[in-house]
Amino acid sequence: MGRRRTPELYRAPFPLYALRVDPSAGLLIAAGGGGAAKTGIKNGVHFLQLEQINGRLSASLLHSHDTETRATMNLALAGNILAAGQDAHCQLLRFQIHQQKGKNKAEKAGSKEQGPRQRKGAAPAEKKSGDETHQEGVEFSVENLQEVQTDFSRDPLQKVVCFNHDNTLLATGGTDGCVRVWKVPTLEKVLEFKAHEGEIEDLALGPDGKLVTVGWDLKASVWQKDQLVTQLHWQENGPTFSNTPYRYQACRFGQVPDQPAGLRLFTVQIPHKRLRQPPPCYLTAWDGSTFLPLRTRPCGHEVISCLSVSESGTFLGLGTVTGSVAIYIAFSLQRLYYVKEAHGIVVTDVAFLPEKGRGPELLGSHETALFSVAVDSRCQLHLLPSRRSAPVWLLLLLCVGLIVMTILLLQSAFPGFL
Repeated sequence: MGRRRTPELYRAPFPLYALRVDPSAGLLIAAGGGGAAKTGIKNGVHFLQLEQINGRLSASLLHSHDTETRATMNLALAGNILAAGQDAHCQLLRFQIHQQKGKNKAEKAGSKEQGPRQRKGAAPAEKKSGDETHQEGVEFSVENLQEVQTDFSRDPLQKVVCFNHDNTLLATGGTDGCVRVWKVPTLEKVLEFKAHEGEIEDLALGPDGKLVTVGWDLKASVWQKDQLVTQLHWQENGPTFSNTPYRYQACRFGQVPDQPAGLRLFTVQIPHKRLRQPPPCYLTAWDGSTFLPLRTRPCGHEVISCLSVSESGTFLGLGTVTGSVAIYIAFSLQRLYYVKEAHGIVVTDVAFLPEKGRGPELLGSHETALFSVAVDSRCQLHLLPSRRSAPVWLLLLLCVGLIVMTILLLQSAFPGFL
């Protein structure tokens, strides 16, 4: 049997490291680059327009924003504001999109002469050199709001950034092991504390203000501001490996489907050291208020590189260092979808199509859609078909039919049965 092929939505001119989806405008935002090295590989943030064309989800380049000598390694999205991790800094960007009206015939004729690959919308007054809008009749602008250094280690690097529930604060973590919390959009620092000895690998902010951090010191910690609330222990009710140390690779909060007040935390555990015969990685679901483990399941022997939770909390998306992509049910941690080596190289980020805004329109007949990006410069689409289930009335009708047929068979075999 041949390997499953996944649709390639877009190929960028640089390695891709971060991915976000704006549901209101139907935008897929992919970022990356070649960094400061003079290799000729650009650095940028690309805004892709998602559309349904002939029943298929497609993406076309709407606008490219040049980030000069800095590659964007991580992203967070709050409305039309992006927080981009670039080296040791966090850059706040505001993007705006407008449909142009009243273009005269001369403008339209000029755009036609340029050909389909050269069409551009009118540039904003403060258009940055290197920025380019690629669709006719669209005005797209990206504004640099604020920038701040967020990591101060010997080799400084911001590794993760996220907004809080009302987008008034953002938290950053990096190689110096410190968490720093900043006001939005001024980037005034309001909190700083040492969370881990060594690098912070991931962090997540809950709706109640609690912060979860995971690091290279094999610890996962829950914080209320700078006060340690508890540490997570995933092996309390799960497997134990005395000779194989594990570390937490990723953490994400998610809603509990059909429970508006419910909250879950999901973490990924991977072997801390690479072994010739690698042990499995694990997924753990935690109670979002007590932070006790609810269930833990193995998720394969490929090392997990990234984790995403769907907006409703129904699905989990995973990427691996070998390029594979998987979708799991959040409740049972059962795998529903898997493509081995979809990218063939490390998957750097995955993101679900949100279920609000233009999400349902773009999703069509599918149950969910997961986007993945990798160092191979490709953005791929992973669609999960709707799982069809029989309605309750049909099941009841079948049960009644079976009872009637059983009675008739018994009556024919034993005339005096009734």
